[in-house]
Amino acid sequence: MASNVQTLRLRRKEDPKPSLQPARHSGILQDQLRRSARKPWNPDFLAAVRILLLIRVAAAMYTNIQDCDEVFNFWEPLHYIDHGHAFQTWEVTPMYAVRSWAYVLLHLIPARLPLTLNLGKRPSFFAVRITLAVVSTLCEAKLCRTVVEKVNERVGRYLFFMLLFSAGMWNAAPALLPSSFAMYATTIAFTYSLEPSSIKNKRRTLFATMLFATGAIVGWPFALALSLPFVFEELLIFGGDRVEPSSRRSWMISRWKRFFIAGLVSALIFVPVIAIDSVAYGGWNIVPWNIIRYNVFGGSERGPDLYGTAPWYFYILNLLLNFNVLVPLAFISLPGLAVTYRIDRKRLGMFKPGPDQSSPFTLLALRLAPLYVWTAILTAQAHKEERFMFPAYPLICFNAAVALYLIRGWMEVTYISATKSSYRASRSIIFGATTCTVIAVTGLISLSRVLALWHYYHAPLSVFSYLEAHELPRLLNVTGLLPPLPQETEEIDRPSIDLAPIRAFDLRLCLGKEWYRFPGHYLVPNGVKVDFVKSEFGGLLPAHFEESHAKLTFNGWWDRPGSRITPANLNDLNKEAPEFYVPIESCDYLVDLDFPEHPVSSLLEPRYAVDNETWERVSCLPFLDAAHSSLLTRTLWLPGSWWQDKNEFGDYCLLKNKEKVYKKEVEVASRVQEGKL
Repeated sequence: MASNVQTLRLRRKEDPKPSLQPARHSGILQDQLRRSARKPWNPDFLAAVRILLLIRVAAAMYTNIQDCDEVFNFWEPLHYIDHGHAFQTWEVTPMYAVRSWAYVLLHLIPARLPLTLNLGKRPSFFAVRITLAVVSTLCEAKLCRTVVEKVNERVGRYLFFMLLFSAGMWNAAPALLPSSFAMYATTIAFTYSLEPSSIKNKRRTLFATMLFATGAIVGWPFALALSLPFVFEELLIFGGDRVEPSSRRSWMISRWKRFFIAGLVSALIFVPVIAIDSVAYGGWNIVPWNIIRYNVFGGSERGPDLYGTAPWYFYILNLLLNFNVLVPLAFISLPGLAVTYRIDRKRLGMFKPGPDQSSPFTLLALRLAPLYVWTAILTAQAHKEERFMFPAYPLICFNAAVALYLIRGWMEVTYISATKSSYRASRSIIFGATTCTVIAVTGLISLSRVLALWHYYHAPLSVFSYLEAHELPRLLNVTGLLPPLPQETEEIDRPSIDLAPIRAFDLRLCLGKEWYRFPGHYLVPNGVKVDFVKSEFGGLLPAHFEESHAKLTFNGWWDRPGSRITPANLNDLNKEAPEFYVPIESCDYLVDLDFPEHPVSSLLEPRYAVDNETWERVSCLPFLDAAHSSLLTRTLWLPGSWWQDKNEFGDYCLLKNKEKVYKKEVEVASRVQEGKL
């Protein structure tokens, strides 16, 4: 018979599992309102990567090449390793050796990947750019997450959106430049240096030192200047340590010893770099030292000033183009920190530091300092270029994010002072609305700048694309080397074309005054030779590497002998070498820029585009005439005639020598009919 007795079992309450979420308000900067509220939204690392990657890959596909140095000193050597022919500048010769083959070789795998899939050369160009975009994305995402954890959640959120929409990062992230490589390395190094230095944290010292050194040795040696505040903190500042007066001597010895060991370990990066460069150049070479020697100790007759100088305010104007309202924010961050220390000190921590420890004010000031150091050093140099600022681009966004957060703090203090109510301040939307407005405004201006760069200056890349996608297949079609497609075939349905038969035409593509906008041999099919014709430019243009037709195998480490040869008359004095030019009569195609509304012509630079007897316009695209366009409308892009009517445009043209190309078409067609091709 069933019993009606019920049994109760008592169990001791289990302790709740510890939260895996990091504690809030543990960074250098402390929120003062709604401290117990839900933390502000921030993307986690993977979400940040996904979002940033969309923008960075788009930049890799659509951004222009901003600097001819990127093409002639890096894309061309990479193409030479990959395909055995390219242009060679004096910097990439064994006599001067101021460009590192070790850096160039880093990009060979993504360049070769499309070729292994039989996709051709043009995809190699974009594969390299996309690879660089992915690397930049990972570095930026890591920085954002570290700022969230070590500085402040709101600062990390501001930083994320500033990086995401920045026109400067759009240009710098996919660029094949040592300064971009230095930017990647500096960004990751900065994530480690955000944590206060401590005797217990050897990992911070080693990793940050190695990353700063990698950016300088593999990339650009002058970028090491960005590490100066880190070195200062590592050697002289308590950081995360509490040091009694009696133990300061031993503490300092330990710190100096640790940094010295980290420096020695980092110096090992020189070994593979020197080895690769020495093999490539055919002799002992330390490229970072060669760069410093030429730029600093070159003497009065040589050095960077030969290639142009700019006024002291060059970087201010350039940064305003790329970062707009973030620039003043970035440069008021350090003075703004001093203001916060006076009127909103609790934002720098709820406790007053003792004499045996570092204050949050000192720690944050050291993290804001690299941008000031870098800008001061570059401004003092006469020779200035946009790419020199690339290593500090993420730091501009960081400083601006900190400044925006400090300004928000000043607004909170003012509001509480006026209303005498912290509760009302915590319920107000004015602070969030202000920061959102700043982020939205800078994002929209940056978007307008990016669109301006594409609409106004993308013609060179588009013209070379037309050569490969339309003009060269037309030659193959009319000569019978390639069956023509039906006229109704959609662009997306066009099959990939093997342009190898184009070698039968022995074509020569020439560049005159537009030599510095040449996008590189990766965008010119093999079989088309590129040469220069004389223009008004009176400086030194590149020579050709000695061609190597052997497939890349690296037998004996290196099988590209042209890297060990200095062509005659290549020099570091920017003296013109006339033998590098070809007669205009030998050119089958010519790339030139013409401004029909404001024509300029000379003996060396005639208006080829209007010489209809000799040249036929194969493709002409609009290119901004900046000299005759409004300052505002040429800087930013907006749709509509009310804006665009203030701009004037020229014609960026691919021209065909009608007589020469026609003769070659007839000759090749005849050989095809005879069965000789």
